[in-house]
Amino acid sequence: MTEQLEKLNRLPLRDDLRGLTPYGAPQLEVPILLNVNENTHGLPQEVQEAITASVQRAVSGLNRYPDREFTELRERLAAYLGHGLGIENIWAGNGSNEVLQQVLQAFGGPGRTAMSFPPTYSMYPLLSSGAGTRYVTGERAADFSLSAESAAAQVRAAAPNIVFLCTPNNPTGTALGLDVIEAVYEAGKASNAIVIVDEAYAEFSHAGTPSALELLPGRERLIVSRTMSKAFALAGARLGYLAAAPEIADALRLVRLPYHLSAVTQATANAALAHAGALLANVEDIKAQRDRIVTELREMGLQPAPSDANFVFFGGLEDPERIWQGLLDAGVLIRDVGIPGHLRVTAGTEAETTAFLTGLRSLLAA
Repeated sequence: MTEQLEKLNRLPLRDDLRGLTPYGAPQLEVPILLNVNENTHGLPQEVQEAITASVQRAVSGLNRYPDREFTELRERLAAYLGHGLGIENIWAGNGSNEVLQQVLQAFGGPGRTAMSFPPTYSMYPLLSSGAGTRYVTGERAADFSLSAESAAAQVRAAAPNIVFLCTPNNPTGTALGLDVIEAVYEAGKASNAIVIVDEAYAEFSHAGTPSALELLPGRERLIVSRTMSKAFALAGARLGYLAAAPEIADALRLVRLPYHLSAVTQATANAALAHAGALLANVEDIKAQRDRIVTELREMGLQPAPSDANFVFFGGLEDPERIWQGLLDAGVLIRDVGIPGHLRVTAGTEAETTAFLTGLRSLLAA
């Protein structure tokens, strides 16, 4: 046991937090970072200038608290999402993780259960434990898919208070059909379950892939969460949000910290949304690189999962640790998500993608 762990264990830490490991991918200094699904394209110059000007205006009022209801931001987010949503349907936080944490604080807690279907976003159990909520897992098929019938049956059996559905799913990149979401929602009726559809990567979906936003009318227990970290290239700004029935936002007001979205965060996000077209112009290029990765991995004899995200999850590796380390030695960092025989890579720029594919071919031939 390390000295640091010994010191931690001497503190009166909650029993359900003992032994847990903090979330985090390796933070290594390498030329090409393709491990945490960032948008590697960066902000266009015009957007940088707009954000700088917006933040400059906010700076003059930093002696005052920010708009507690982040009114302008909610108006802009509602307009961006469309689907007939209004300001009353929108809530936001410091990254989608804070939004999900607030949902757990409001609807989870001691004696309540959250459920999801691994492999999926590894923060769900950590967020649940942080809110004192028991976390239970369902199962996917061998190809990591999830059918409406299977998901509904598992939700009925577990009777959870909260269900997380990630689509496109992280780490597999696969999208759920609306039939799965509808089936889970109906199956959760008996336990009055909140159903959270995490659409962090929705903007990267193939044309025609539906969004759960279509299902919101008449479903007061359904939440669709989004982020500006990925398609909007604002991972460093920390802005996540959700769309739901107005009473969901009312519930989250009960647990949010006062003035939880800073004036600087609001100014940054508002300027970015005013230039959404320029920011989202890179999405199509990222999708092209993702599809290129899928095609070339198949040509190498590997097994990439169909991806609607800005990353590709692939299997068929006899020694993924050797491949991961070999790519790292070549200056390319990808992600080992702990699933035997598999790795995950973010779709970067054309040059970054080429470096990854070239390095991988070399390692496979060795």
